[in-house]
Amino acid sequence: MGVYQEIYDFAAKAGALEGYVYPKKGVDLSYLPLWVDHLVEKYRSLPPNVRDDFQRLCDGTLGRTIQSLLPLLGEDHEMIEKLRSILTGELPSSPDDFNFGR
Repeated sequence: MGVYQEIYDFAAKAGALEGYVYPKKGVDLSYLPLWVDHLVEKYRSLPPNVRDDFQRLCDGTLGRTIQSLLPLLGEDHEMIEKLRSILTGELPSSPDDFNFGR
């Protein structure tokens, strides 16, 4: 797979995760460990210079994901820590902060 396909695949998975956990009733958390692991692995497989180009946007998308998950999992949950490990900045103020990272 070429680097552009890899970027698209990562972004699609990150955006889908954000939408899946966006505050609503009935989120099935059993899907999340594997989803988060694949997402982190995919991110880390991209060259650093490529990640640098989209990091601010990644911080926004996955930061909103974390904000959605915090009430369900708590600050010290393994999935929260894994997602935080690929962010470089602060979290958006809420899952609804769609201006963050723009």
